[in-house]
Amino acid sequence: MRATVRDVAALAGVSPKTVSNVINGVVPVRAETRERVESALAELDYVPNMSARGLRNGRSGNIALALPDLSTAYSAELARSFVELAHERGWAIQLEQSGNDPHREVELVSRARTHLIDGLILNPTLLSKSVVAGTAELPPTVVIGEVEPYGVDQVHVDSQGAAREMTEHLLATGHRHIAIMGGSDERWRSATSLLRMQGHREALEAAGLAVDPALNLVATQWTPAAAASELSAFLDRLDRTGGALPDAVFCFTDAMALGVLHVLAKRGIRVPRDMSVAGFDDIDEAAFAIPALTTVGFDKRAIADAALSALARRIADSHAPASDIVIPHRLVHRDSVAQRE
Repeated sequence: MRATVRDVAALAGVSPKTVSNVINGVVPVRAETRERVESALAELDYVPNMSARGLRNGRSGNIALALPDLSTAYSAELARSFVELAHERGWAIQLEQSGNDPHREVELVSRARTHLIDGLILNPTLLSKSVVAGTAELPPTVVIGEVEPYGVDQVHVDSQGAAREMTEHLLATGHRHIAIMGGSDERWRSATSLLRMQGHREALEAAGLAVDPALNLVATQWTPAAAASELSAFLDRLDRTGGALPDAVFCFTDAMALGVLHVLAKRGIRVPRDMSVAGFDDIDEAAFAIPALTTVGFDKRAIADAALSALARRIADSHAPASDIVIPHRLVHRDSVAQRE
């Protein structure tokens, strides 16, 4: 016969409620207790009755994670952590691609309201068009990254502070003519981009340097291909006008940095001898780029864990105060940044 929660509880020496807490992942359980329960679950080959559970608590056991572009290495690494940690909490996770399209976010919110999924984890990119900015009553939702308004649960890196630190590092290594890849302008306003631009600007101004708008390279998709196209157009303009090359490019994602490295190599511009390149995210490929990429690193698994914990709290208590969780970052020094004279 199929094992029940009571069978698992008896074997583990705990109450059925504790077993349910371990399975649902909503209420924290002590590590040693969790281990006993998980061992009993495995020994009895326990399979939760999702239909019965849904009828009892009105939940499906499913959540959705929506990222702008699932083809990027950053999204793949982040999604892997979410899937692994959601499974540990007893949740099935649906991966969605928002594609910078607010209508897809609206569809996900509608599905959550009809209880097809229990909650959402969103990664909006455009400030004014996200469903988060235009929806007064959201279902259980956690946002990865920086958006407005700030009345929702958020998990993010300090983009402004990290960009300031990277620019300070470039300045300390003798760079003075620093381009940024992934900036915003009147056509494209990304919350993360604007914060990283602000951090970059703060470092320049503290060093007594003016911000040059011509060095703001806007890629409306943060992909290697988009960055390669934008940099190629920029270098073509410099060729036509006789302008000087920047001595560094600070890319707002490693994916864009890979596109930049490709274009520079094709044009015979040596990195870091002729131009330094820095990124953001510390994806796995960053360490294997040629040259290895200096970047901003942070724990993607910590982002997933914090977001899932925040979502569990929000599902359990829809009126709880909004949380704002900042994941620590660090500069990862590799070979793509040179010391200038």
